[in-house]
Amino acid sequence: MNVQRRRHLIGASLLMGATLVGAHAPALAQAEWNPTKPIRIVVPYPPGGSSDIIARAISQPLSAALGQTVIVDNKPGANGNLGADLVAKAPADGYTLLLCDVGALAISPSVYTKLSFDPSKDLRGVTMLAYSPHLLVVHPSVKADSLKELVALSKTSDLNFAVTATGSAPHLAGVALQRAVGAKWVYVPYKGGVQAIQDTVAGQTQVLMNGMLATLPQVQNGKLKVLAVSKATRMPLIGNVPTVAEQGVPGFESGTWQGVRVPRGTPDAVVNRLNKELITIIRSADIRSRLAGQGAEVVTMTPAEEEQFFNKERARWAKVVKDADIRLD
Repeated sequence: MNVQRRRHLIGASLLMGATLVGAHAPALAQAEWNPTKPIRIVVPYPPGGSSDIIARAISQPLSAALGQTVIVDNKPGANGNLGADLVAKAPADGYTLLLCDVGALAISPSVYTKLSFDPSKDLRGVTMLAYSPHLLVVHPSVKADSLKELVALSKTSDLNFAVTATGSAPHLAGVALQRAVGAKWVYVPYKGGVQAIQDTVAGQTQVLMNGMLATLPQVQNGKLKVLAVSKATRMPLIGNVPTVAEQGVPGFESGTWQGVRVPRGTPDAVVNRLNKELITIIRSADIRSRLAGQGAEVVTMTPAEEEQFFNKERARWAKVVKDADIRLD
């Protein structure tokens, strides 16, 4: 092949390559998902809990970012599994989101023997949004001002431990704590954190372990007394209360992790757009400050990181469930 012929072929190839790139450029530019109808955020718990607080904080900014109405839809029942099942079986198109305690969702396969969906196979992660540690609180009439005193009291007095839901993250955190310190109390199950808090405030139950975001207001107004925080470090927001780890249980850490999941099969373009907008919103100065004032810190992840976190939590709590022999039909 002579030099002139070779130059002609190379030029034609380059021209064809440029033409193909140009042809694909509009497609690439349009790859970002733009919703065309209202979006529903399903919160699988009653109004007023930690996930509900965050869902309502982000709904309006998300509506503005996506140019569509965003509706918060509370679907409580079966420790959050009713709402999660609804989302798992919804069309995988980005119009139905699940905002929940991801840790609690990771627990469900170990606790429920007849779960109607698999949270690993039927849902995929979008991002984590916030973390708030559990607070160990008691009714003000309880004569204990530390975890050690509470344990001692539990061995001589009848104490009822309010459980936000059987098999929930606060429940298993309470079980893990009880086993670690040798406490004795009777678990009283509720259908959600709001009712559990209300009954502890009323003195019908004496001990509660629950997410800080929903529990802190009752501590601040003096209706509940906080003995420990389940975070790795102390929090000045609650008067420098000692951590559980400091009070004899090294390495103890638990809490609620609010995150967003969507039906498995939702396209990457949809998940990536939601991830981008949700992270921008939750990291905004206004929402970050508001959550910090209520004891929650902003935690964001890529979809892949959320998946890894979920799998780790599922394995972690499966051991606690097995050791405590907790099973629900």
